[in-house]
Amino acid sequence: MPQGIIAALFVIGIVLLAVEIFIIPGFGVSGMLGIAALITGIFLVTDSLLEGVLLTGGALVVLGIITFLSFRSPRTRRLWQKFSLSTRQTSKGGYVAPKVQYEVYLGRVGISLTQLRPAGTADFDGEHLDVVTEGGFIGPGNGIRVIAVEGNRIIVREEIVIRR
Repeated sequence: MPQGIIAALFVIGIVLLAVEIFIIPGFGVSGMLGIAALITGIFLVTDSLLEGVLLTGGALVVLGIITFLSFRSPRTRRLWQKFSLSTRQTSKGGYVAPKVQYEVYLGRVGISLTQLRPAGTADFDGEHLDVVTEGGFIGPGNGIRVIAVEGNRIIVREEIVIRR
């Protein structure tokens, strides 16, 4: 295999990883292609499959050790702090999570006050609450039932109310 192709695979792999890190982070496609190009380049340089596996594994171990040590070193810790958010939302700063327990509404029937598409407001015996449907739309004035509570999220389903 010509050396130029192998060198090109390494360069392309590094460029794709840089694109993944700095330009479109989190998307994953360019990062995976970059890793594939680097691993392909490693396997093309080696004489056997075992040698390629050992070199790739060794490179991953060394990379892991370098990453671990970079988080521990005081000199590089300042660099990592530039990439992370250092502010915290504490109760001393005035950030308090709501303590309302919405589980008491589980199974209760109410009426939608607004169009639920899928979020809106509903009335449960005079208490107005923000609710979310399972995914469908429910018009205002329709009967609803609370089917699940996930933290502060109240999930409802349309309920056919028979009035006599």
